[in-house]
Amino acid sequence: MNYKILMVEDEENIFESVKEKAAVWNLEFYRPSDFQKVMDDYYKIQPHLVIMDINLPFFNGYHWCQEIRKISNVPILFLSSSNDNMNMIMGITIGGDDYIAKPFNSDYLITKIQALLRRTYDLSISLPMLECRGAVLDIGKNSIIYDGNTIDLTKNEFKILSLLMENKNYIVSRERIMDMLWESEAFIDDNTLTVNINRIRKKLSKYALDDFITTQFGVGYIIKD
Repeated sequence: MNYKILMVEDEENIFESVKEKAAVWNLEFYRPSDFQKVMDDYYKIQPHLVIMDINLPFFNGYHWCQEIRKISNVPILFLSSSNDNMNMIMGITIGGDDYIAKPFNSDYLITKIQALLRRTYDLSISLPMLECRGAVLDIGKNSIIYDGNTIDLTKNEFKILSLLMENKNYIVSRERIMDMLWESEAFIDDNTLTVNINRIRKKLSKYALDDFITTQFGVGYIIKD
């Protein structure tokens, strides 16, 4: 089953970037065809979740949130270029479930969406899993499964492996990994990242998953099929 997301965002480049990133997670993204008639698209799409920008043409995101709340308790995630407390408080007060400030990291947004879907629909079992070389990352349990063994991961280890496996066969820079962890409020520096990578490698090597993560010196890390 694919989960439908209505992203009420007037900047098309932001929408297309997130839509492309979300496809691997079985998330279908839709955008209003007319920003004066957002509810028409809401009724037509019947989304599982709404991402709502605050600054929109014609009517702001608060208006559309209030309109949706008249008929539905669908989770609503606010976006705004403003990172002030008043916008955050206003969004939550009128019925929003969460809030992300622009500019945002797409991986962090996807994590937020999955958390809201899981919380609302109890999708922990049916959310997709990431697989590489026979190892499966279990998103519902923060663990990796290989050859019948379950390898428990810390929150940071799970996030690192998730990002690397999602981008398998492509190098992920150290800076991108640290940005993702910082945005999820894991305050990590360059040395701490190295410690986390080494800890993951040590856990995986116990189950014959040696060289699962390859270092590209001076660039970052890669997981290859």
